[in-house]
Amino acid sequence: MPPSAAPRRRHYSGRINYIGDGIGERGREWFDVTVEPDGTRTLRAKCEIDGSVVHNFHLLRDVTLTLDAKWLPLDAFVRITANGKFMGSSWFRFGDGFVECEGFTAGEGRFSQRVSVQSWPHSFGAHPVVCDIWHMAGWNWSNPSKSQRWNTSMSSPLSSGASGPMIGLSSIHAEYLGKENVTVPAGTFDTHHFVYPLTKTPGYTPEHIWYAGDDLLFVKLRWDHLKTTYELVEYREG
Repeated sequence: MPPSAAPRRRHYSGRINYIGDGIGERGREWFDVTVEPDGTRTLRAKCEIDGSVVHNFHLLRDVTLTLDAKWLPLDAFVRITANGKFMGSSWFRFGDGFVECEGFTAGEGRFSQRVSVQSWPHSFGAHPVVCDIWHMAGWNWSNPSKSQRWNTSMSSPLSSGASGPMIGLSSIHAEYLGKENVTVPAGTFDTHHFVYPLTKTPGYTPEHIWYAGDDLLFVKLRWDHLKTTYELVEYREG
């Protein structure tokens, strides 16, 4: 008998536009995801933020992030340029009880970091908005609570991610608002609606996010803090 066909990897990709209130498109993001037969997935994202909006420079971020079948981060690479000039690049690795980083930035030079943590970080914020959605992989659906917390790691504490990249530790406090049917330029999707982080910091508002399906496909994000709506404008499978 002929051998059975080997399991095949899946691919999907798309584009997200960043729409600023009263100014129109202020940035954009292209993403491509490969899902291996064992459930491991790798994101490749290119993100642009136009100048004179959040910063007085044009920001370009390249990110590669790999997660295991349980959506736990394995490793990542983040590179940032501002107005075409190098800002920093770093490689991250995650495990049960640690986060480590090897990097080089224009300000700090060459550095190595290793930080002990209580458990494997549930997610990694490398600052593509796709990663904002993927934080929700930490949500425990067997827990009936509509408000949950879990630990995470970040590459920058800034809203735009325009620093480092270096190790940052944080936690996610999110609330589930239910299922919603959402239409964006890429189509109409049945989504889960979450809001996070739940914070009382003056002037700092939480993000509203909508994702679809088991791949946690980015559909829409609204952040009043930056007066910006992020929408999926293109989506392809295969």
